[in-house]
Amino acid sequence: MKTKVILNARAGTLLDKGGDDPAGMVERAFEAAGQPVDVILCETEGINTCLDEAVKSEAEAVIIGGGDGTVAMAVDRLAGKGTALGILPFGTLNLLAKDIGIPLEFEAAVEALAKARPKMIDLAEINDKPFHTLSGLGFFSEIARAREEVRGLKLPFGRYVAVAVSAYRALKRVKPMKLELDVDGSVRQVEAYALLVTNNAFEGPGWSRPRLDEGVLEVHVGHDTTLADRLKAGADLITDAWRDNPEIESFKARRVTVSRRNRTKLWTATDGEVSRETAPLRYSIRPRGLAVLAPD
Repeated sequence: MKTKVILNARAGTLLDKGGDDPAGMVERAFEAAGQPVDVILCETEGINTCLDEAVKSEAEAVIIGGGDGTVAMAVDRLAGKGTALGILPFGTLNLLAKDIGIPLEFEAAVEALAKARPKMIDLAEINDKPFHTLSGLGFFSEIARAREEVRGLKLPFGRYVAVAVSAYRALKRVKPMKLELDVDGSVRQVEAYALLVTNNAFEGPGWSRPRLDEGVLEVHVGHDTTLADRLKAGADLITDAWRDNPEIESFKARRVTVSRRNRTKLWTATDGEVSRETAPLRYSIRPRGLAVLAPD
C-alpha cells in the first residue's frame, strides 16, 4: 500500500519523542513494523497543502500525526475520496483515534497502523463542512475559547489545572441561550446553557463511541438551571453519569438546525477548533463518508 505520513511539526508529543529528527524517527518505526512510508514534516499552516499533494500523488493511505484539530484538517481534505485516513495520535484527547481503536502509545500505534485495513465510517456536517466527532456551543464553545487563552500560561500540574481554569472561566462567561431546534422537521424552543452535537452516540466510560457507522447524530442539551445544577452536570460529564442527569436531555436525529434569535453568527467548538459560524447552524449526518485505517 502506497502510504504518506504527514506530521504536524508543532505537535508537542511528537517533538518530545522525535528530538531533532521526528520525521526520521517515524519513518524508521514504520520500516521496523514492515510498512515503508514516505514521511513529510509540515508546519500547521502548510498541512492542507501537504494533504492536497498527497492526494495528487495517488497515495492509497495518508496517515496524519497530530491532535484532533490536525485530524479535522485531514478529514476535510479526504472526505469522499478514495484515500484512507490513518491517525498517529499526538494530541491531548485523540477522540477519533481512540474510537477507531488506535493505541495511544507511539510504538503500538505504528504497529497497529502498519497492519490496519480501510474501513468506512460516518461523518457529521455543520453547514456542509465535515467533522469527525463533536461540535458544541454555549458552555462548550466558551471552554474551548478559555482553553486557548490559558494554553501559554505556566500552571502547576499542567493541563489538569488548565482544564479546571478553562471550565471556571467558561462558567463565568456563559449566558442562557434561547434556541430554536428543528429536529428532523419538528420545531421546538429550548433555553439552554450548552448544546453538543455528536457524530453517532457516545457511551461511558470515557466518552467513547461503540459504533462509528450508526448513521445518526446525537444531540445533548444542557437546560438552563442554577449554577449549582450546572456544576453538578459538569461533574456528571466527568464521571460518565450524565445520562442520568435530568438537566441534560439527549436525543438522536439525522438533521438538526439550530437558530438563536437576533444572532447571525454563533461561536462553536468543532473537533477542538473554535470558530464563528453563520446561523442557523445546519447539522447533518454523512453515512460512510470517510475511509479510515482501522485495526482488525
